[in-house]
Amino acid sequence: MVILGIDPGSRHTGFGVVRRTGSRLEALAHGRLSTASATPAQRLFELFSGVDELVEKHRPDGAAIESLYHGVNSRSLIVLAQARGVILAALSRHGLEPREFSPAEVKSAVTGNGRADKRQVATMVELLLGLDRDPRPARASDVTDALAVALCYAQTQRLDRLIARSDAATSTPRPGR
Repeated sequence: MVILGIDPGSRHTGFGVVRRTGSRLEALAHGRLSTASATPAQRLFELFSGVDELVEKHRPDGAAIESLYHGVNSRSLIVLAQARGVILAALSRHGLEPREFSPAEVKSAVTGNGRADKRQVATMVELLLGLDRDPRPARASDVTDALAVALCYAQTQRLDRLIARSDAATSTPRPGR
């Protein structure tokens, strides 16, 4: 399964593409989409186009996006909500319905601690995906966060399958009983 993880931003949006094969996880691509246009409308179009190209190139089976953090001011929240809107539209264009995870859910899935700091998340992402340590600061937090979102999706999908299997086993009557 190929998963696209996205950490939305108005000027810099991190992305991470992860492949899960059984219990093996592999980073296929990661980076950031940066918008440099002068007007908000142009930035949103660049973001839409960038996500659209990512989906075309990597053909993910699933997508995940970090939900909004409510601690930002209202103006920032509006700008970020617009960015998320065009990201969701680009994913929807390809038939992807992304799962949303809060920052605490992502941190908990990757580090075991919903209050982990950026450095802890970056370290665990590098370890889980076998990435070389990068001397630059934590691979840019938006990129590390996007890979963490993809890892969170991979872990929850696996858990969902185990729960479904367990539910099916308990609801199926056993022969001779």
